Amino acid sequence: MHPVDFIEKKRDGGEHDADELREWINAYVEGKVHDYQMAAWLMAVYFRGMTPEETAGLTLAMAHSGEVLDLSGLGKTVDKHSSGGVGDKTTLVVAPILAAAGLVVAKMSGRGLAHTGGTIDKLESIPGWRAELSDEEFMRQAREVGLVIAGQSKNLAPADGKMYALRDVTGTVPSVPLIASSIMSKKLAAGAQIITLDVKVGRGAFMKSLEEARELAELMVQIGRHAGRDVRAVLSQMDQPLGRAVGNAIEVREAISTLKGEGPEDLEELSLALAEEALEAAGMDTSAAAEVWRDGRALAKLRAFIEAQGGDGRVVEDPEILELASDVFELKAEEEGVVSELDAYRVGIATLRLGGGRESKNAPIDHGVGVYLLKKIGDSVRPGEVLARVYHRGGRGLEEAAALLRSAYKLGREAEKPRLLLDVVA
Repeated sequence: MHPVDFIEKKRDGGEHDADELREWINAYVEGKVHDYQMAAWLMAVYFRGMTPEETAGLTLAMAHSGEVLDLSGLGKTVDKHSSGGVGDKTTLVVAPILAAAGLVVAKMSGRGLAHTGGTIDKLESIPGWRAELSDEEFMRQAREVGLVIAGQSKNLAPADGKMYALRDVTGTVPSVPLIASSIMSKKLAAGAQIITLDVKVGRGAFMKSLEEARELAELMVQIGRHAGRDVRAVLSQMDQPLGRAVGNAIEVREAISTLKGEGPEDLEELSLALAEEALEAAGMDTSAAAEVWRDGRALAKLRAFIEAQGGDGRVVEDPEILELASDVFELKAEEEGVVSELDAYRVGIATLRLGGGRESKNAPIDHGVGVYLLKKIGDSVRPGEVLARVYHRGGRGLEEAAALLRSAYKLGREAEKPRLLLDVVA
């Protein structure tokens, strides 16, 4: 491996083959390629791009840079991934539905960063629940419960962890081939045969336009097909937050309410669509999703999953066990109108300022703070009505959060509720 030659090839618009990419990634993980050399190559990719074949080769090299889980003995396995959004707690709804319907959901999840939330952070608001599992514990729970969600293993696609840290500080995050390979390398290494993707589009998402999102979705589906996996991607709107709860404990409460049939309409719609895509990919009757949801089997599966990982399963019957911050501020409307905009990004940053998210990788978070949106796009508002309820801790970050929420809302004379499901790529 001659790093300078490899960098120059991409700098000059050349195409790498799979063997070259595998050698490059392995040399980087072994320390034979330095961070500054990888950073130079990432910038070359940012400007020159990669072909679909190159991206597939890069993804497979990254996936095999560490441990690859073998889930072949577990039956039909499925993994669900979101590209990141505000108020997105669909994993907590979809995973129990799929497990109750007979699939095995064996999933590695991440933590939130900046304005987007993370599944592990939300679950850690449940007393006793633990994310760190050994390989033996992970596989045993997958067999016995049919649902396991663990924190990202350091041995899983280690090249991605090192490369993402560089991308984050060198301005090379917004590259479709690099985003696709980052997401899919972890999914392939995690071993599931069926992968259902929720690609977010809009202000609160990484992909701002439908065209960008569709390009990313199509590329990830191609990568999955190249690796022998069944990948489907649902493109969903993220201009306004999903559901009404944004935070950690408050989102788990909403997910539980949704499994009881008492959740917000948009969260129910997206969760059902994602579950049905996974069931169809598995060759199963898609009506099973609604059945296990309606008859309570999905809710029971959620409790079994929580308890298997040390959590207090009583939260399923009594979500108030999930403590919210005791200080509450109500943001009230100053005029009459109809909500025409609700900027998801600003709502996410408001929650971050309250302490509900992290601006650096290892920063602590407050699981009890958050925002509950009483009004969303298309809702009528009268002066003095509460737009949003803010759960804060002694005023920490409240002034800035309130200003952000105030600016997130725009009122007009009329507005239609936005279409949530934008496209499906399979």
